[in-house]
Amino acid sequence: MTLWAAHTHAAGCFYVTPRLVLDSAEPGSGKTRVLELLNLLCRNPEMTISASTAALFRLINEKPHTILFDEVDAIFNPKASGNYEDLRALLNSGYKRGATVARCVGDAKAMTVQRFPVFSPVALAGLAGNMPPTITTRAVTIHMRRRAPGETVEPFREKFAERIAAPIREHLAAWVADVAQDLADAEPKMPAGVVDRPAEVWEALLAVADAAGGQWPDTGRGACEYFVLSTASAPTFGTRLLADMRTLYAGRDRMPTVELLDALTALEEAPWADLGGKPLDARRLSRELGRYGVGPSPIRDADGRPTKGYTTYPTTGNVGLTDAWDRYLPAMSGYSGYSGYSAGQDGNRSESPSVTSVTPQDHVTDVAVTPLTAVTGLSRQVTDVTAVTDYSGHARPRAGEGAAA
Repeated sequence: MTLWAAHTHAAGCFYVTPRLVLDSAEPGSGKTRVLELLNLLCRNPEMTISASTAALFRLINEKPHTILFDEVDAIFNPKASGNYEDLRALLNSGYKRGATVARCVGDAKAMTVQRFPVFSPVALAGLAGNMPPTITTRAVTIHMRRRAPGETVEPFREKFAERIAAPIREHLAAWVADVAQDLADAEPKMPAGVVDRPAEVWEALLAVADAAGGQWPDTGRGACEYFVLSTASAPTFGTRLLADMRTLYAGRDRMPTVELLDALTALEEAPWADLGGKPLDARRLSRELGRYGVGPSPIRDADGRPTKGYTTYPTTGNVGLTDAWDRYLPAMSGYSGYSGYSAGQDGNRSESPSVTSVTPQDHVTDVAVTPLTAVTGLSRQVTDVTAVTDYSGHARPRAGEGAAA
C-alpha cells in the first residue's frame, strides 16, 4: 500500500501504473477507510463513487490525477442496469502510458476529433466477486475482512489525519522528484517465477522500493512473491473445468463423454450439476473445451465398443487435454506434462516430427493431488493477507475501520 501511494507521485516515470483493488466479502471491512487514507497521501487524488467515463477522461486530461473509485461492485455487478463497457475499457487502457480515447468535440460545422489521455493510477474498492478479470489481472488485489471481536484500532478523524499526512505527502513528492530519473531508468529484478503480466504490474512498485533502499527492496519483493506466487489466482469457468478433468483422468489417457459427464456432475463441490438450472451436457462440454483446441474423438470404451470421448493425447483436429493442462493450469506435484503421442494408436492420434512417441499408460497425472475447492461468490478474485507478517517477524498493524490491509 505504501509503495502504491508513493508510485502515484511518479506515475509518469513508468510505462505501467498498476491498479489497486480492495475487496471484501461483506461491507464494513475498511475498504473506504483505506481510500480515505490514500486520499491524504497520493498525488492529486480524486475520490469518487459514480463518475461517468466522460467525466473521468476529461478530469485526467486536465492534469494528472489519482482516481480512488469506491463501491465499484455496484457498477460492475452483472445484475445492475446500464452498460459500463466504456468505463471498463478506460480503466483497462489507462493502465499503460500513452493510452487515449478519441472523442468528437465541437459543433456540427466544426467537429474535430480530440484524443484524451487516460493514463492514470486507479484504486478500486468494492465487494468481492464482481470485478472484471480484465481489471484484476492488471491489479494487486487486497482482500479485507471485518474487525474481529477484541481487535481495536484508533478512531479515525480526518482533520487530525490531514495534519499528520500533509508533511508526509509533501516530503514524498519532493523525494520522488529527486529520484525521478532513477525511477524512469529502473529495471528492477523480479523474484524468480514472476514474469509476464505480474512482472509488469510490480515493476513500478519494486522500482520505488529499490530507490527507497533500507528494508524496502526486501519487503517489496516479499510482498510481490506473496501476491503473485503464494496466492492461488481465482480459476475461470474454463480452467476450473480443465482442472476437474485433470483430477478425474488420473492414470487414464481417454474417457467416454458419457462417463466423463457423469463423473463431473457427481463432484460434490463443483458447479457442473447445475449450470443455470441444468447439468453440463455434451454440447456445452464440447463448446467450452473447443476454446482450448480440445475436441471429442472416436475411441473405444472399457468393453471395446466404439464411442466418442476425450483423450489426453492429440488426435486429428484435437490438441489433446494434456496440451491444455500444460498451457492453462499450474503444474501439479509429480507431473511435468508431455507433448503428445505418435500416430498409429487408437483415437486417430496425429503425427508430428516434433512430438515424442510415448505409451499413454507410461504417463499419468498425480492421483494424490487434492481437487480444486469450490469457487464461491465470496472467494472469487480475492487475496487474503490477514495472516501475513512483516519481515521483522511482527504482525502488520491494522488500518482503517477495523480491517487489515
